Amino acid sequence: MAIDGKNELLLPLPIAGLMTQADGVSVAAEYQKIDKFVKHNLGSPLTAPFTTLSFMALLVIPKLKLSDLGLFDSETFSLV
Repeated sequence: MAIDGKNELLLPLPIAGLMTQADGVSVAAEYQKIDKFVKHNLGSPLTAPFTTLSFMALLVIPKLKLSDLGLFDSETFSLV
């Protein structure tokens, strides 16, 4: 999808930023395009980069996490 003359890969999630009313087949196809781009063009070594990012935001899982306030150490329960 082109936005303001830039080529961008998007998967719109208009329902609370979490869900879409689009059918599963088209959502899966768009997700696969983005996943492939991240792995091949950006060089991500992760098997599931977006799943990894979603779990990083869960502050209750041990070790270092990413929050809206920055890096968070869940073992000391403090921002780094």
